[in-house]
Amino acid sequence: MTLPVADAYNIEIGGIGAGHFEWLRARDYAGWVVFVDTNTREHCLPLLAGYLDHPNLAIIEVPPGEPNKHLGTCQRMWEDMFRAGVGRRWCAIGLGGGVLADMSGFVSATFKRGIDFLQIPTTLLSMVDSSVGGKLGIDFFDVKNSIGVFANPIAVWIDPVFLQTLPPREIRSGYAEIIKHGLIADAGQWWELQNIRALEGVDWQRIIPKSVDVKRRIVLEDPFEKGLRKALNFGHTIGHAIESYFLATPQRLFHGEAIAAGMIMEAWLSHQLDELSAADLETITRYFLHHYGHQPIPAAAFDTLLALMQQDKKNEDHRINFTLLHAPGKARINATATGEEIWGAVGYYNERMRE
Repeated sequence: MTLPVADAYNIEIGGIGAGHFEWLRARDYAGWVVFVDTNTREHCLPLLAGYLDHPNLAIIEVPPGEPNKHLGTCQRMWEDMFRAGVGRRWCAIGLGGGVLADMSGFVSATFKRGIDFLQIPTTLLSMVDSSVGGKLGIDFFDVKNSIGVFANPIAVWIDPVFLQTLPPREIRSGYAEIIKHGLIADAGQWWELQNIRALEGVDWQRIIPKSVDVKRRIVLEDPFEKGLRKALNFGHTIGHAIESYFLATPQRLFHGEAIAAGMIMEAWLSHQLDELSAADLETITRYFLHHYGHQPIPAAAFDTLLALMQQDKKNEDHRINFTLLHAPGKARINATATGEEIWGAVGYYNERMRE
C-alpha cells in the first residue's frame, strides 16, 4: 500500500523486497550508509542483507535508546560518516525505531548541508509516528527533541515483519500513538480500538495504514507545525515532561508509556477546560489504565515537571501550550493551563488505581 505525501515522498506499507532496492539503485547514488543500533543490527539488518549490495556500503552502529539521543551520539555518527567517505551524492538509510529515525534523519539532513535519506522503521512507534512527517531532532538541555530540523526522507518503507523482532513492551509503547491518532482525528478508529483488550495477535497490517493516514493528512495540511499539526501533541506536553523526569530513574518509562499517562491527564484537562464529557474521560482513562497500568507521579517531582513543560518548544508567550479534546476525534490546539490546573490533572491521575 502506498500513501502519497504531497510531492515530497511516499510511504509504502507492506513487505520490503528487491523492487524497493532496485528503485533505490536506479537513483544512482555514489554510496549507501545504513544506520543501525545494537538491536536492529542483530535482528533487523539480516532481513535486508540480501538487498544491500551497493559497492560503496557503510554500516554505522549507534547505541540504542532515548538516553543516547543527544549531540554526542550525533557527533560520533558524523565522524563515522567522514571516516567511511560518505559524500553529498550518498543516501542514508535509517533502520530502527523512533530514536534512530530522529537521529539518523537529523544527522543526514545536516551532514555536508544535507544528503538524501530514507526511513525503514522497525518499531510500531516509528512506523505510525516518528518516521512520518519530516520532524527530526535530538534531546538537549534535558528537553525532548529541542534541537532539530524539518526535512523529508525520499521514502518511508513500513514492513510489519519487523514487529516480530520486538518485545511486548515495545509494541505497547507504539500502540499509544495509534490510540492518540484515533482520539484527535478519527472517532471511528478510537471506538474500533475499544475492541482490542490484548495486543497479542493484533492484525497490525490492517491497523497501521489507518493510523499512518491520520498523521499523513495532518502533515499535508500543516507540514511545519504552524497550526493543525499541533493536534498531534495531545498527551505530549505532560507526557514528554514525565518521560524526561523518569529517564534518569530506575522507573524509566518508554515513550508510549509516558504519553499514555500524559493523555489521561490532558483528557482530564479537556474535561475541566473544554467540552470533553465525563463519560468520555472515564472511557479514555480506563482504556489507558487497562493497557498501561499506573506509574505514580511523586509530589516532589511537580516543580521539575512544570519546569520541563515550560521549556516545551510548542509554548507561546511563556504560557504552557496544550492540545485538548472536544470529544473523541475532535481536538483543539493552542489551549493553555495554569500550574494549579496541571497539578489537578496530575492529582487525578495519581488517584486512579491500576485497572
